[in-house]
Amino acid sequence: MDPYSAADRPNGASPESGSHLSGTAAQHSEWRRNDAFIPDLEATPDSYPTLRNMSAAFMFSGVVRPIEPTEPEYVALSLDPALGSEENIKALVAVSKWNTLWEAGPFRRRFFDEEELPEPMASIADLGDINVTFVPRTRSRYYEYAPMLHLLPRQTMERFGLPVLRGCLWPFLAEYNPIDEFLPADFEARLSRAWAYRVWRHLDAGSKMHSFTRNDPIKLLAHNLDFWVPAVTATIQSRLREFPEVDKGKDPSELGVPVTLEDGSILPGAITGQPRMGGTVWIGEEEADIAVEDAVGNADRTGRLRDIMDAVRSHRIEDDFSDYWSFAREDFERKLYGKRRKVKVTFVEVPDTSPVQSAESEVVGDLVTNDFLAMLDVRNRQIVVLLNSGATRTEIAEILGYANHSAISKRLSQIRATAEAFFDQS
Repeated sequence: MDPYSAADRPNGASPESGSHLSGTAAQHSEWRRNDAFIPDLEATPDSYPTLRNMSAAFMFSGVVRPIEPTEPEYVALSLDPALGSEENIKALVAVSKWNTLWEAGPFRRRFFDEEELPEPMASIADLGDINVTFVPRTRSRYYEYAPMLHLLPRQTMERFGLPVLRGCLWPFLAEYNPIDEFLPADFEARLSRAWAYRVWRHLDAGSKMHSFTRNDPIKLLAHNLDFWVPAVTATIQSRLREFPEVDKGKDPSELGVPVTLEDGSILPGAITGQPRMGGTVWIGEEEADIAVEDAVGNADRTGRLRDIMDAVRSHRIEDDFSDYWSFAREDFERKLYGKRRKVKVTFVEVPDTSPVQSAESEVVGDLVTNDFLAMLDVRNRQIVVLLNSGATRTEIAEILGYANHSAISKRLSQIRATAEAFFDQS
């Protein structure tokens, strides 16, 4: 049986409609520019950046949902309606229908008859239930990275020389625009720098990015667009799953139950449902900020972000840092030089004996001891002198009028910290 034949299709999930729009050749250039760029007056902090979604209810009367949703992989296809061929038009319509079924995840292929899917979509559908979203193939990879681009405020776009484009739909439908002609040749590199700048404060709020060298692993990770695509996609889908369902007249008893295929078998791991409404995923800088924060959280699940960062921070070397001061460098040096400290302060009780210095001790008369004692308050100085005289903590507590030796232990911790700082500077 063909993997996406009629017998394999879920009941009540047939296509309802589809369309494709085109314009005259003389108007294409101006239309493309107007479609691509947003007017300055509209790119305000309250309305830009933005991302939207169109409901599958315009095309389908029902959907199936995986019990355990996953994020899709993006597959780029050669889609160019400007070529005007029937094959390209068919491909655009098929991609539009396929992508709008984002809720169905790996089960999307089951909504199509064999003749509905052109190559290479049909070949991918033959691979089985895999979660794939199709996008147009471009030099810039714009459509793979579009959700990330549309999380950047206008100021950030301009800072890194990126064009201020209109908001887009997720997932891609049929709003095809040969976008490469409006993007710089190094678009991916510019977006990489802009995204790292955008997300950095969520990775290291205490240190600027220039505090690290170019090869610092966390800095490289911040620039890696492919690492962030699944996390941003997860953020989009989690928001869309909160949208209400469109009432398509289904009997409530038919919803949220196992999916029965047309051959009478049950589709494992899926339940029935109605398409969710479409709408705005985020709009304006404030909502985009929250979405970026959510994406960083999702990166733990999609890419084990925190585990990577913890491993990097635990194994930093001096070459990871630039010449700029940062809290991260300060913490690193404190730990580094703390491990290399020549003087380790300990207090050892030696009752009934005279305190002695080891052969390795470096003491010139009582100079170091006297300088150190000058830094202590009266009570702490008394404790050091008594220890030096051979008294135990319990005996010192009795001499100084404490109920027990716990107060002496606390004061010894303070003295130890003071001693370590003093001898580090000596």
